[in-house]
Amino acid sequence: MPFYVKVGKVPPKRHTTFYKSDGKSLYREELFSTKGFSGIYSNKYHLYLPPEVEKISELNIDSSANEWNNAPIDYYHFMTDKKMTKGNILSARNEFLKNEHCVVSTAHITEDADFFYRNSQMHEIVFIHHGKGSLLSEYGKIKFEDWDYLIIPKGTTYQIKFDDYKNNKVFIIESTTPFEIPSHFRNEYGQLTEEAPYYERDFRVPEFMEPVDKKTDFKLMLKVRGKMFEFRLPHHPFDVVGWDGFLYPYAFNIKEYAPKVGKIHLPPPIHLLFKTENFVICNFVPRLYDFHPNAIPAPYYHSNVDSDEVLYYVHGDFMSRTGVQEGSITLHPMGIPHGPQPGRTEASIGKKETDEYAIMIDTFQPLRVTKNVKETMVDEYSQSWLEKKI
Repeated sequence: MPFYVKVGKVPPKRHTTFYKSDGKSLYREELFSTKGFSGIYSNKYHLYLPPEVEKISELNIDSSANEWNNAPIDYYHFMTDKKMTKGNILSARNEFLKNEHCVVSTAHITEDADFFYRNSQMHEIVFIHHGKGSLLSEYGKIKFEDWDYLIIPKGTTYQIKFDDYKNNKVFIIESTTPFEIPSHFRNEYGQLTEEAPYYERDFRVPEFMEPVDKKTDFKLMLKVRGKMFEFRLPHHPFDVVGWDGFLYPYAFNIKEYAPKVGKIHLPPPIHLLFKTENFVICNFVPRLYDFHPNAIPAPYYHSNVDSDEVLYYVHGDFMSRTGVQEGSITLHPMGIPHGPQPGRTEASIGKKETDEYAIMIDTFQPLRVTKNVKETMVDEYSQSWLEKKI
């Protein structure tokens, strides 16, 4: 995660006695760690025992029901706003793309959830396309607004609360491995370098939230190993009086990203945001175009033989393509060329800047499309490069 953080009350030394105000009862220390005991971690201090649970029930969820079997290998353009399912942070989710390491979904959230959620299978990025509210977790509160990335580590217990439940939309990326800041953005001490596209102060960490001291029945939804479980807890899960470490949820707004520009067109990795072991995330933001007198600002045609390329369109006028709109997703599979539509290369010559926001995901293994793609796809998108189609 970005840097060390300490919030609330913690003892001066780890793994030592830390008494409550009565001088007799101990706060309960929980080590929240990665890679066994070798990766980044945080220590949390609870009012109650973290493992307490009164009942565990497995829910009957058929994850294969949405599979589009034998889908063609094709260029895809689909409109996620055509698939709106009313519900909460879980029931409103619609999966569009997935493989063993990555799931791409959207959700138009219309109601609050009466449960806590813990994804113990995958790390999550929840991009707030539309909406304002707060991410609540054991670590505290993070206020969010339009175009915030919420980075939520695997195993975090959380709730997302919107200020109201009208016109909310989120774009969700799940990963089996963490969303990490690329190493070349850091110096030897771990600090972000001067040329990195963001700075530590751009990341918003949880604010202290008073621990909730309640003992009654609370519902936790837990996803793990491809299954969903309902845990009934005897105490409120946000009972943490303090924590410290490097593992926690945080927020970053896409508008804070500082883009790089060049004399001639720079490839998409220059817009890198986060990396995982199995895919990378880049974002395109408003920026000046290339300044060579004969530069072509539009991207060149290319075949990425090792990656599927996904683009989620957030806002603005994307230079290389007509027909895309807010909430569009394009998928260009690995090994077949793609690039600007006919006429878009020529139209870009002489342009000085662009006003666009988009999120790109390049996966190192092929993605499967779901029935949601089939229901929302633009017909004959693969023929959009034919001159006669323009």
